[in-house]
Amino acid sequence: MSSITVVGSINMDIVAMTDKYPSHGETVFGNSMVLFSGGKGANQATACAKLGKKVYLIGAIGEDAFGAELTKRLVQNCVDTTLIKIVPNVPTGSALITVDSSAENTMLVIKGANDSLTAEDILERINTIEDSKVLLIQMEIPVEAVIQAMKEAKRKGMFVILDPAPAEGIVLEALQYADIITPNLQETYTLTGIKADSEESAIKAAEHFHLHFGMKKSIIKMGGSGLVLYDEGKTLFIPPLKVKAIDTVGAGDSFAGALACAIADGKTLEEAAKFAVIVSGIKVTRKGAQDGIPTLEEVKQYCKENGITTG
Repeated sequence: MSSITVVGSINMDIVAMTDKYPSHGETVFGNSMVLFSGGKGANQATACAKLGKKVYLIGAIGEDAFGAELTKRLVQNCVDTTLIKIVPNVPTGSALITVDSSAENTMLVIKGANDSLTAEDILERINTIEDSKVLLIQMEIPVEAVIQAMKEAKRKGMFVILDPAPAEGIVLEALQYADIITPNLQETYTLTGIKADSEESAIKAAEHFHLHFGMKKSIIKMGGSGLVLYDEGKTLFIPPLKVKAIDTVGAGDSFAGALACAIADGKTLEEAAKFAVIVSGIKVTRKGAQDGIPTLEEVKQYCKENGITTG
């Protein structure tokens, strides 16, 4: 069975639930607080594993309690953790997350050990992998590591999916090594200056990626409004799954993991995007960036109960 390689961040998410966000200088009482496994790299790797794929995760953690716990949870979810770098005297990355009553979230990310991942670390690890068809990567690790991973993946003939998140970490050089880019509203605006909040404007953003950055394939995600798929000049609007969201943390990561899985299975880009919409739609009905990701069996059951064909 072919595998998927994920390169990215590994964090402990400290999640506070509240009815409303506090304003500057204001104190409000929250409803609950819980620790969840997180980090975009770890989330996406977990999504791939839960959806039945063999997956390698390349990232970095500290030699501390958070790092040990995160590794334990990854192993429980069948993620291969043998390529994770353990950094002494540096804390594992963390994220302080607030989720309000509308299920929207804000995040404050402390990079910690994630910032210790080097281009040399990538070379040492990625060249031990022989069976991966797809590289899935984001921008929460040093840019040198991102570029090195993408270059090596292209050299090895892998299909490269770039999730350009977070927006403030985007480096344009990375786009030239990506086979497809999957930005959300904020990331699309950062890269193109286009507010892609409708099908028409999302198509304009996708065309901008093609004309100005040479991206032949892109998926412009509009959150609860669906997405626009752009594939070598052809566009397709895909509506969102109609669900009641309770936690959007990790929704984009579950989408990315599902997309990678479908592409690794040889699905068309349209089939892959529709599958990813279903997976991320189920995820937002559950709490936890990783705990909330459905298994492949759960996805199949959901589709059966709701008369959905996944292709």
